[in-house]
Amino acid sequence: MKNSIVTLFILAPIYLFAQSSDYSVSSYLTEGTKAPNTHYIGEAWLNAIIHDDAELGYNITKATFKANSTLDWHKHSSAQVLIIVDGEAYYQERGIEPVILKTGDIIKCEKDIEHWHSSTKSSDVTYLALYGGGQPTTWTEVVTQEYYDEVAKKLKSN
Repeated sequence: MKNSIVTLFILAPIYLFAQSSDYSVSSYLTEGTKAPNTHYIGEAWLNAIIHDDAELGYNITKATFKANSTLDWHKHSSAQVLIIVDGEAYYQERGIEPVILKTGDIIKCEKDIEHWHSSTKSSDVTYLALYGGGQPTTWTEVVTQEYYDEVAKKLKSN
């Protein structure tokens, strides 16, 4: 019994200090906020995990697009990495054929390369986007529903 009390007195302070509330902890598991329908078709939610952190110099955004949703053509002033966390996505760079990305896939788009990405016709997609801070995204052209449907049809037949 004496050993149990001594152990309690040793472990209690460790437990109390380990639960310090001095840290800023957030979660990427939250869906985020519904994005305004400005540069995409469908439904999208964004969770700015790291945004405009001058010390880090990059952003991480979790994006969730419902099936049959797409971003417009755009480019970034830095390279962008997409990590597909769940679901399937279409991805295309200007002048190159589109591809399907699946859970676990990682793709890098070099800076100033025009591209678009989206969920597929039948699958939601959640991805982490890593990109440099500083300059905002440059939106270049609308991805129409007709174009998106053509891509979906073409990739389905492959």
